[in-house]
Amino acid sequence: MSHAPLDRAAEQAITWMVRLRAGTPSAQQRARFDSWLASDPAHQQAWAQLQRGLGSHFDVVRQAPERLRDSLLHAESSRRDVLRGLVGLGMLGSGLWLAAGSDQGRVLLADLRTGIGERRSLALPDGSRLSLNADSSVDVDFSARHRLLHLHQGSLLVQAAADPLRPLVVRTAQGEAKALGTRFMVERQADSTRVLVLEHAVRVSLPGGQGLELQAGQCADLYPARIERLPGDQRFRADWQQGRLSVFDEPLEAVIDALRPYRRGLIRVAPQVRHLHVQGVFALDDSERTLTALAETLPLSVEHYGPWLTLIGPRS
Repeated sequence: MSHAPLDRAAEQAITWMVRLRAGTPSAQQRARFDSWLASDPAHQQAWAQLQRGLGSHFDVVRQAPERLRDSLLHAESSRRDVLRGLVGLGMLGSGLWLAAGSDQGRVLLADLRTGIGERRSLALPDGSRLSLNADSSVDVDFSARHRLLHLHQGSLLVQAAADPLRPLVVRTAQGEAKALGTRFMVERQADSTRVLVLEHAVRVSLPGGQGLELQAGQCADLYPARIERLPGDQRFRADWQQGRLSVFDEPLEAVIDALRPYRRGLIRVAPQVRHLHVQGVFALDDSERTLTALAETLPLSVEHYGPWLTLIGPRS
């Protein structure tokens, strides 16, 4: 699969936008930005395009109360998080988004993709069944010699058709999961990959060679240099296939992360409440009702600023 060339000027413009908006820039930082802007006409063009894409929505942020502005433009906001929220609202064109980085270019150009709030199930060429969670993307690379799925974003669940000569493999940046005649789930997380076995067994491995075999109900997180197994039966984590979010003593931050693929715009969670413990079963397809339920059962406030920003913080 071919990928569009990346525009370095647009990449740098996005980096500067996030850097300058993430707090009060120093005089030195402003001077470096001015120098970058004046050094190349392509920089000026990329910056102008970015500002046109943001349009009046960012004007609202600039004029917002300090608490709201700081919550949206907190230094912890990654470029990827900000852009995903803006693209979900149509504030940036796809060309500029592709230039945000090769990873996101692959997400948008993937063979199979789902949008915000969309789940999809389909048959693969070998007869395997694939389900994609919302906001997910995967490339399919099947040949006479191998069956390979590249998961770039989100979650997938696959029922692997039997083929002893071509084991089905799901690969991510952190490693891979090889089916041993099985049904299993793979999920991309911020800095790891989660693999959950629903039936039979899966062998997970890191690029460096470290590996582990997981049986039905077992789950492990793959990091660049280690594999961490989660305790107990974890099969409830695949309930998204039925539109449910099942939570058993998880931090609020993890619950909100699971809701992000089902809501447009940005969701910011205040540091004071990120680690509140949550338990329950919630509706993914009605994220507003889920947020209301969380606010009713936890000491939280949920504030909406139009369709593009939701702030979750401690209740006054």
